[in-house]
Amino acid sequence: MSAPDLEPVAPHGEHARRRTRGDSRWAVFRESPYLPAVVLMFIIAAAAGLFAGSYTYAMANPTPRNIPAAAVGGLGTPRDQVFLARLEAALDASLVMHEYATEAEARTALEEQKVFAVLRSADGGVAMDVASASGASVSELLADSALKVGQAVHVPVKVTDVKPLQRGDPRGLALFYISLAAVVIGFVGAIQLSVHAKGLNPLERIGFTVAYALLGGFAIAAVVDWLLGSVDLPFVQSWMILTFTMFTTGMVFTMFNTLMGRWAMIPTWGLMVLLGNPSSGGAVSWPLLPSVLGFIGRWLPPGASVNAQHAAVYYQGHQRIFPYLVLAGWSLVSCTVFWVWRHRHPGGRDHMPQHAATAS
Repeated sequence: MSAPDLEPVAPHGEHARRRTRGDSRWAVFRESPYLPAVVLMFIIAAAAGLFAGSYTYAMANPTPRNIPAAAVGGLGTPRDQVFLARLEAALDASLVMHEYATEAEARTALEEQKVFAVLRSADGGVAMDVASASGASVSELLADSALKVGQAVHVPVKVTDVKPLQRGDPRGLALFYISLAAVVIGFVGAIQLSVHAKGLNPLERIGFTVAYALLGGFAIAAVVDWLLGSVDLPFVQSWMILTFTMFTTGMVFTMFNTLMGRWAMIPTWGLMVLLGNPSSGGAVSWPLLPSVLGFIGRWLPPGASVNAQHAAVYYQGHQRIFPYLVLAGWSLVSCTVFWVWRHRHPGGRDHMPQHAATAS
């Protein structure tokens, strides 16, 4: 009987050497700076695409969605009803009408930013009041559509901008840009503290975040108002909103740095820049944003900052507390998470290396 055919088997030591060499190469690569560099390479590429995609999705082709408007007295004449029906058709049925008994009540709703336009019968036609301060893109869309429809149905239309933007900011973007600066510099400042002032203890870190937020907010407001004269700000209030925004975003990064270490930039960038800024309503008003973004944006720090600035600059008598509650909520959650799990934060002078603590 012949012996069974057996495949040649490599010596045990050779397998061990191969496994050891492969394992050692991976171990060396894992401990080298090349692994995080490779990971960052792919993350940065993905972030670039997402950044372009998020802004293009939100802003490249703004489409009207649920634009609230006020009708005084129901616009009762047959000609007015024809005009209103054609206007709703021109806006793709996105006009949501709310009836008010008097012009004063409708104007109050406009001041409180509950509606974007007021329509009423006047001089044998229709008068429309818009407020560019609530959203230049929405006001322009409403005014253009109303004038075109009026010509088509032979109804005289008079459009009045009762809350125009300031001369130095004809497109209404200055408040968006100063809020964007506060958001980005807020968390970039926290990143720099984590790199160049790593030894700060938790209370000191919070204190320095407050300090650079105060100085940064003052610098933004001073440059835009005093130096450039682009927007006449209610200086102290706008300064405090910018400070609040910078502190909030700085502490959001600090929270993620506590939970995720060196990868904290990923959720911070995603939340504040990829999602928060396009949905803030600053560049494109929320009725023209995709409905999900229009809703989410109000609950994020960038949107809260833009809304607070708009009300402070243009609606002094009708300000709302909601944007400040949003900023306060994010600040409180971030500070609480950081403080409760401060032992996990990579900074601080009070931490001892684990091996030193064991040896002692």
